Amino acid sequence: MEWQAAGWRAAPDPVAAAREHEAFCLLLGEAGAEVVVSQHDPGNPDALYPYDPVLVGEEGAVLLRPGKVGRRGEPNALVPSLEDAGVPVAASLGGPALAEGGDTLWLDESTLLVGIGYRTNEEAVPALETAFPGVDVVAFDLPHWNGAGEVLHLLSFISPLDHDLALVYPRLAPVRLLRLLAEREIRVVEVPDEELESQGSNVLALGPRRALALESNPETRRRMEKAGVDVVVYRGDEISRKGDGGPTCLTRPLLRV
Repeated sequence: MEWQAAGWRAAPDPVAAAREHEAFCLLLGEAGAEVVVSQHDPGNPDALYPYDPVLVGEEGAVLLRPGKVGRRGEPNALVPSLEDAGVPVAASLGGPALAEGGDTLWLDESTLLVGIGYRTNEEAVPALETAFPGVDVVAFDLPHWNGAGEVLHLLSFISPLDHDLALVYPRLAPVRLLRLLAEREIRVVEVPDEELESQGSNVLALGPRRALALESNPETRRRMEKAGVDVVVYRGDEISRKGDGGPTCLTRPLLRV
């Protein structure tokens, strides 16, 4: 079955998943976002997570080349949705480079952080430098964690909350990454051990110090709110927990204004 081949934890309930996704999109709209819903790659449950197939910069979208073989068709399948949204395709990655969006983080307009692990390889670094001329691509080795069969992206343990604030699970974060955050004077809100695997560290910035988070991570929420972050939660039993994809994974920001 598709969900098993994709490595999901359990079979999603289509009706409940559609209901959760609709409510999730409503929260994005209430936050001021224009929501574009893509119908790309039908039958592939991982297509629910459009953050991974493409990366967007000033010149448009760069089609990535996912390390997960079952997702290789998603970048091209997203092109019609990108074009409908007015986002041109600026470049695409080819072999041997492998890269997934979850292993990337724009620290600022000219600094792109990249995690090197089981889904994004070393060859992705020069390929991304070519795709984003003038951008400083800074790479970090990711930990083995539970191996190649379980997704551990860079964004599995860090989520930006503002230009000077980030949510981080420091026990998995590379030392050089933590040093870089300190050098840039980016303060860290720490995710507790008990809320890592419930996706406590995967939150979506809706704006400066405004975040959308998966429900049932109360301590992480309390720590963010103590740091001055306005937190909204959503229910994601079907769309997040079963497929290990948090609110960042469920979206692909195209333009921030």
